[in-house]
Amino acid sequence: MVCHRRALDHRNCSVAHHRRTWVNGVPQNSIAVAADDVAVGRCPDSSLRQLTAADGTRPFLIDHRGDTPPILLRRYEQVSEQLAGLGPTARCAQPTAAALIGFDNFKLRPPYHFVVPRGINRHRVGHFVHRTLYLPPIDCETAHGLPVTSPTRTLIDLAVTCTPKLLTAALDGALRDRLTTEEFLHRRIVELRSRGRYGIPKLLAVIEGVEASRGGHSWLERHYLELIATAGLPAPTTQATLGKRDGRLIRVDCRFPGTRLVVELLGYRYHRTELQMRHDAERINRLQLDGFMVVQFTYSQVVQEPEHVVAQSLEALTMSI
Repeated sequence: MVCHRRALDHRNCSVAHHRRTWVNGVPQNSIAVAADDVAVGRCPDSSLRQLTAADGTRPFLIDHRGDTPPILLRRYEQVSEQLAGLGPTARCAQPTAAALIGFDNFKLRPPYHFVVPRGINRHRVGHFVHRTLYLPPIDCETAHGLPVTSPTRTLIDLAVTCTPKLLTAALDGALRDRLTTEEFLHRRIVELRSRGRYGIPKLLAVIEGVEASRGGHSWLERHYLELIATAGLPAPTTQATLGKRDGRLIRVDCRFPGTRLVVELLGYRYHRTELQMRHDAERINRLQLDGFMVVQFTYSQVVQEPEHVVAQSLEALTMSI
């Protein structure tokens, strides 16, 4: 039996599908459960039980022996019952959503996590009911017939409680399985961090660590280079070395050859220490004293105001020739 489900949860893109298969009733690369959680093996056809989701769909067959339902089925039914009790606006969230979506290293097991709109005062003994002021349709999906937060929103929400190691595995797996894209993830980060989401600095640190381990340009640098190329502007040299400060080499993000223009991308972090700000100021001052024109763009500007970034880059290029 084969199940198809939406894999890319962003707008204005071609919808891709991720094929999942079931062997002996066990979903492969789907809901994560321990190997001994599901009873499998040869059994008569009467032991096949078809699981019907709340929306009437039949996500998968579960094969078990005897009259006792396997753990996977019991847990699915538990989640479904808890959702019904919380009302139509409730969704699975955080590790529960991650397991249903199929993130690496997440298993469907209690305590379960749900999210409801702020103002709904319902509780579930032994489980977690989170409340939110902002959960737009773009952050909502279904997985195996159950309402869940989208893969991208789930990654952002997991950053509140997950360890960096677990978050890194979830991020890598989500990108590998095309459950989200780097561009869409950054757009949602910028949108949600303006609303004071906890955990986003940890997620950005994980993204930086993953990029560093891969080598090459960061997503922010690649995105800026794409903006410049699309606008028809000359390509800058990246990670160029320009002089020294206090005996240390000054490396800049982008230097446009044949001009005095240097573009600095301020990175994902939006809280800097006083020492970091002092070093940045000394570095920029040294570049300007050496005759360079330095233009800086923030992470949010590159993501949310690409036209402004391109226009200022063009103006700076004209002035620095």
